[in-house]
Amino acid sequence: MIVDLLYVLAGLVLLVLGGDLLVKGSVNLSLRLGVAPLVVGLTVVAFGTSAPEMIVSVSAALKGASAIAMGNVVGSNIANVLLILGAAALVSGIPTHEHDLRESWGMMIAASVLLIGMAFTGVIGRVEGLVLLIALGLVLWRQLSTARADKDGADLEGAALGARWRQISIWLAGGLIGLPIGANLLVSGASDIALAFGISEAVIGLTLVAVGTSLPELAASVASAMRGRADMALGNVVGSNIFNILSILGVTALVQPLPVPAEILRLDLWVMLASALLLGPFLFRGLYIGRVAGGAFFAAYGVYLWVLL
Repeated sequence: MIVDLLYVLAGLVLLVLGGDLLVKGSVNLSLRLGVAPLVVGLTVVAFGTSAPEMIVSVSAALKGASAIAMGNVVGSNIANVLLILGAAALVSGIPTHEHDLRESWGMMIAASVLLIGMAFTGVIGRVEGLVLLIALGLVLWRQLSTARADKDGADLEGAALGARWRQISIWLAGGLIGLPIGANLLVSGASDIALAFGISEAVIGLTLVAVGTSLPELAASVASAMRGRADMALGNVVGSNIFNILSILGVTALVQPLPVPAEILRLDLWVMLASALLLGPFLFRGLYIGRVAGGAFFAAYGVYLWVLL
């Protein structure tokens, strides 16, 4: 058991470090190649920050632990809203009127409903994976066509002015090596822990794996809130939830079809949709997500974990 816990811990550390290195390397490579900062921000950074979850899901699916792969995405989306936004709101509160996220919120709801509809077929196969990736392409096209053309490249996560080719190569190599090793350790350790405690792999994916792969976003959101920029956490969560469903499950299903565990279909997909819907009134009415709401989000996540475990 101690060895399995060490595997999980080492896997999470490698995923965090590998993901950070991959984002830095990819962003700076794109900028050196002359790709517009706007395109880099909406594509390279978005995919790079989702790399840990994607590698974990693909690795789990290939190892036959499809419940972990599915639980990782669904659990991450739930944690993003209830845990991450709850934490950010508790720190400083989140204004919703500064950025119009209503269209992005609608895309998040549409992606969630699409996933639930596919889940009722029992298996998210390669055809469904292709549909998810086509939807992702439409989302990216819409974001690129409506984004403000004056987006400043200095705001890009991981951008380093004048990064040398050697440094970029080291960052990319570190990310590409660290991510698969970390994913393998995390999935192996988590699967053995589930077996030892008699807990289903779906629950492990929804809790330990989902929260673990969301730790970078949690740390970044709390740090943003402490700097008075908690509004950034809101946009990051909405964008991350869209990418989790469309890109991670889309790619994973193309690699290996995913049977949908009955327990996830019974409860967790609906909790994911309900938590996404919670943001609607705040976004459409420009309401402030204060500490009371943040505490309620946090408490709701605690209740959800209690029901699971």
